[in-house]
Amino acid sequence: MSNSNNPVITLSEDERQRCEVWTRVMGYHRPVTSFNPGKRSEHTERCHFVEQAMERTTLCSSASAA
Repeated sequence: MSNSNNPVITLSEDERQRCEVWTRVMGYHRPVTSFNPGKRSEHTERCHFVEQAMERTTLCSSASAA
């Protein structure tokens, strides 16, 4: 979806830059490219979660019950 305010930019393969992915491992950050094949496989199998905001009524009702 594009409009006059946001033109679509198309790059050729030689103009593109590779994105380096880092992850936190054992308390420090490391680039995924430095992982051995087994660790890379483990990284691709990880499940990512999405944190959901708690409802304000849930916080109030649990606080009043105490």
